[in-house]
Amino acid sequence: MIPVTAPYGTWESPIDARLVAAHDGRPEYVGAVGQEVWWTEPRPAEGGRRTLMRLRPDATGPAESVLPAPWNVRNRVIEYGGRPWAGAERAAGGPLIVFTHHADQRLHALEPDAPGAVPRPLTPLSPVGGGLRWADPVVLPGRGEVWCVLEESTGPAPTDVRRVLAAVPLDGSAAEDRTRVRELTDGTDRFVTGPRLSPDGRRVAWLAWDHPRMPWDGTVVRLADVTAEGALEAVRPVAGGTGESVAQAGWGADGSLLFTGDLGGWWNLRRIAPDLLAPGVPREAAAGTGLCPRQEEFGGPLWKIGHQWFEPLENGLVAVLHGVGAQRLGILDPATGELADAPGPWTEWTPTLAAAGTRVVGVAAGPHRGHEVVELDTCTGHALVVGAGHTDPVDPAYYPDPRARVVRGPGGREVHAHLHPPRNPAHRAPDGELPPYVVWAHGGPTGRAPLVLDLEIAYFTSRGIGVVEVNYGGSTGYGRAYRERLREQWGVVDVEDCAAVARALADEGTADPARLAIRGGSAGGWTAAVSLTSPLTEGLYACGTILYPVLDLEDWAAGGTHDFESQYLVSLVGSPQEHPERYRDRSPLRHADRVTVPFLLLQGLDDAICPPAQCERFLAAVAGRGVPHAYLAFEGEGHGFRRAGTIARAVEAELSLYSRVFGFDRPDVPRLELDG
Repeated sequence: MIPVTAPYGTWESPIDARLVAAHDGRPEYVGAVGQEVWWTEPRPAEGGRRTLMRLRPDATGPAESVLPAPWNVRNRVIEYGGRPWAGAERAAGGPLIVFTHHADQRLHALEPDAPGAVPRPLTPLSPVGGGLRWADPVVLPGRGEVWCVLEESTGPAPTDVRRVLAAVPLDGSAAEDRTRVRELTDGTDRFVTGPRLSPDGRRVAWLAWDHPRMPWDGTVVRLADVTAEGALEAVRPVAGGTGESVAQAGWGADGSLLFTGDLGGWWNLRRIAPDLLAPGVPREAAAGTGLCPRQEEFGGPLWKIGHQWFEPLENGLVAVLHGVGAQRLGILDPATGELADAPGPWTEWTPTLAAAGTRVVGVAAGPHRGHEVVELDTCTGHALVVGAGHTDPVDPAYYPDPRARVVRGPGGREVHAHLHPPRNPAHRAPDGELPPYVVWAHGGPTGRAPLVLDLEIAYFTSRGIGVVEVNYGGSTGYGRAYRERLREQWGVVDVEDCAAVARALADEGTADPARLAIRGGSAGGWTAAVSLTSPLTEGLYACGTILYPVLDLEDWAAGGTHDFESQYLVSLVGSPQEHPERYRDRSPLRHADRVTVPFLLLQGLDDAICPPAQCERFLAAVAGRGVPHAYLAFEGEGHGFRRAGTIARAVEAELSLYSRVFGFDRPDVPRLELDG
């Protein structure tokens, strides 16, 4: 193929918006039921629902979807959701599955091998506030119960909520009777994760934390003894604390307690021997032994209840996710500290793991392949794809060839980034032309952009628009010190680091300095909006794309968001009582008069995390100032877009914005009409 010379941004690409939408989302929440492997999988074309997939051990074909539309295996616990399903083998044979249905948030049970099997409800509805929500279940057929997290609204406000560990009867007797649900804890802790029972069933562990801490600030591992009647007694803390984040706790085959704590500055795996778990043992005596101490992360931010970074195997080995930046799958021998990584092209594993005998299953991706369900045989060391297998819908030559970068920010600090240069085998740019670049700020902000194939990025790079993802100070994956750079500095460090990357690309001749854009969603939407209103970045960006953002800190701090993040700003900005000026001075809403470049604002109308009211007030402040802008609001969408039509429309609108601002023609997408 002889490339056609054409300006950046005008290149023709087979990666259209419909293709981007069709490949949005990834498998999540893998689990083993006996020797079977199960997981959830997105269906953008079916209203954005998530289905439940089943892979039988003797299957000769692909995994099967167990639940047809409209069943949607998802919940809204802490709004971001948590593990929505669990299963166990029944004594009579065949699996028993318990899952949450997004439409009613109830727990449902399903025996998929029973004749005429249909889900049956296990929990009731509630007319109060957001109702009853359930997450991170453990199915206990021997007790006739499922143990899980119960999140219960107690009033109309988002913060009118309590969370406890609860036991729900499997016989369905609680489906219309809330009193049949046994509460296992007393609600003292504001947040809890699901129960993890010891191999002998006599002890249970879980994580807990309270406002104003977020789980990556400080969590406690609580332990209790389980009575013969299924009650919890002698509840006690055994690890973690206000200054240590424990991301996960679980049990070794020998009854030892395993947990990932970051007391040493990195989330590392530790072990407490069974004899040190008894009531009355001083916590300092049970602090745990490091199993593989390294300056690497063996954990991550607990944005969803039920995330997993390790999974013990029945032979005493432990499957772990670990690394600096990207996390890969390894098999750890706790006795020797030896760690052997799984082979294959997967460079990024997401926080979900399951074990079936000597097999470990997870979800992994790489720079040139999307997320797929991968199984590792720990006996042979062989890894293979067992579900959601990646196939290239177009010639991979249209994908970007990404690479990791480190640039220097203010004061010489390191800033991590992923560079995705324009790439298209059918086109080349005219000699001397520099490409436009869009700086992507990830959400969270306590999160990280993984270096994996993303067709939304390829949509732009294959048209001649470069993308650079910035893991600014505050991002996870690089140790506690790196993520705490953002403490009380949100709207400063993130903005400076994104700007440092943009300026570095321009200074070195990688990007056209006159055609730089900023883009982000959620917390990244905040960073994008601040970047358009801050003197720190004046004249740097030619335009911006802002998705479901935070725009007004004062409103957020005054109850304008959900309970989980309602006090997040205490660590990100500082106490609103002690530093009210920061809440005013950093909010884009307060400085809408500083916006001078075109922008696109995208918002879901059902967003409970970043409600559309903030966007509406920001637009009112911008109105009449002569700044070209567009606002697209989508019914039925929440925080993050799930529906194929929404995703396609948003991507095309973003491209149209860049075509108008950067000065190239894109007749293949609807023209974005700009007000102002």
